[in-house]
Amino acid sequence: MINEFTIRIAGEAGQGMQTIGELLCRVFKKSGLGIFSNQDYMSRVRGGNNFFQLRVSIKPVFTLREKADIIVALDQKSHGLHKAGLKDGGIIILDKKKFNISENDNTFFDAPLYETAINSGGSDIFINTVSCGIVTAITNMEFACLSQAIKDIFADKGADIIEKNIAAAKAGYDFANASYKKEKLKLNAPPLKSTLLMNGNQAIALGAIRAGCKFYSAYPMTPSTSIMDTVAHYAKEFNIVVEQAEDEIAAINMIIGASYAGARSMSATSGGGFALMVEGISLAAMTETPIVVVDAQRPAPATGFPTRTESADLDFLISAGHGEFARVVYAPGTIEEAFYLTIKAFNIAEKYQIPVLIMTDQHLADSERNIEPFDLDKVRAQRYIISKEDSRNITGYKRYQLTESGVSPRAIPSWIEDAIYADSDEHSEEGHIVEDGATRIKMVEKRLYKKMAGLVKEIEKPAAYNLEKADNVLLGFGSTYGVLKEACETLGESFGFAHLSQVWPFPSEEISLLFKDKKNIITVENNASGQLARLLMRETGIKVNNSILRFDGRPFNLDDLVKRIKG
Repeated sequence: MINEFTIRIAGEAGQGMQTIGELLCRVFKKSGLGIFSNQDYMSRVRGGNNFFQLRVSIKPVFTLREKADIIVALDQKSHGLHKAGLKDGGIIILDKKKFNISENDNTFFDAPLYETAINSGGSDIFINTVSCGIVTAITNMEFACLSQAIKDIFADKGADIIEKNIAAAKAGYDFANASYKKEKLKLNAPPLKSTLLMNGNQAIALGAIRAGCKFYSAYPMTPSTSIMDTVAHYAKEFNIVVEQAEDEIAAINMIIGASYAGARSMSATSGGGFALMVEGISLAAMTETPIVVVDAQRPAPATGFPTRTESADLDFLISAGHGEFARVVYAPGTIEEAFYLTIKAFNIAEKYQIPVLIMTDQHLADSERNIEPFDLDKVRAQRYIISKEDSRNITGYKRYQLTESGVSPRAIPSWIEDAIYADSDEHSEEGHIVEDGATRIKMVEKRLYKKMAGLVKEIEKPAAYNLEKADNVLLGFGSTYGVLKEACETLGESFGFAHLSQVWPFPSEEISLLFKDKKNIITVENNASGQLARLLMRETGIKVNNSILRFDGRPFNLDDLVKRIKG
């Protein structure tokens, strides 16, 4: 009896790998199984070779496997390109006639994908749903689950498109049931749970909406764009203004202006776009205007690999912007954390009147898991502004009033009758430009020392697993959470891990306690220079024994990481 399997759908861009993947995700979700999916795609509209990989298990899963049990080849090149990624005993579904393949290979399951698509749907564009039907049959799933998934995904396409896709899927399903001679891949599904199918970007967008975001401005940049798409989808329902700016400089200046006017505001970009935003980050710090910005990382420098993954902006984000000022940098590791930390980001930004940055990457942004519904009471939106009623009675208002906490009472311009002065130059408590050193010292202490002292008390504690028993400790941040968790479960009791979902302010005290007396510490990082290892040394004095690094634009997977740990 097997506990899991992996499916890979490969073909040219434009052949609908994502459609097959989304359909299969819904089929297995409806059956109560745990799923984890990710896309590997080129930065082109047509051609090249892309694939969608889906891991299915009887329990929740958090990362990818290295090899697949089933590979669906939608074009001639895919079977050759991906055969090395097939597990022993696995199968490749392909159309030998269409692809002019004469060789006999016991890994091949020859299926007339194109002919079946034309006969059942009227066009070869239906090869993706024919393939879905074949995979559904081979994995012993009910066709009713696939039929319902098709209705859900194509709900806005009209009855004719839905009927043709169902017919094509049924033709593939019937063909596989009649022709597939090997033992089917069958999982004993656990009891059904109500779950949500979601990726990291969708979770961030929904977290922003839950936090009360009312203004979103961004310039489209992979892999951050679907955050804007999701917010825009719900904009009318939740009274959110969404503005596609002409560039990232305009986007950050817009959210600063909207926040100054009292609206919770957000932008998202990738590293190249964030590089254009850094002057705005400093402006938000100097004017003490709360904003939230997402950096969905991809390999750099410059354009790099625009559709791949990397986590090499750690050093950049914790020091981005000229000058010294308080900021927070979150690095969610799961879809759940992406949701909850986004809400916290808005609360912390407004409480301390600072920029808060959320660092994610293509892997977390695009990966889908089925998760339990969010606990909407776990993190609530909290406002830290002078109420409209109290604002009417204010006189002699000082926007940058010196306080013990470093946080000044914040009035909204349209609510207060008194004047508000705000300036990007160094300024007095009232907001007037100054040149004297004594005021400068007080304002730096306010913006940096005092606010950081408060922020240290609100650090998101690192996740820890089996650290009491473990002789070997893995340490990571961001999207490495899932692979760290499953690697330690695979390697046994001598291994544990710690994962940082907040990298600034660095959780120095918490990490020092967790790593006390631990001798073999290994960082696992999607960058080339071991940035987390260096940051750990700088902030705590703890030196790691080794860093396992990956910077080919691909995420870690469970099998590869375990092999590299074992040496």
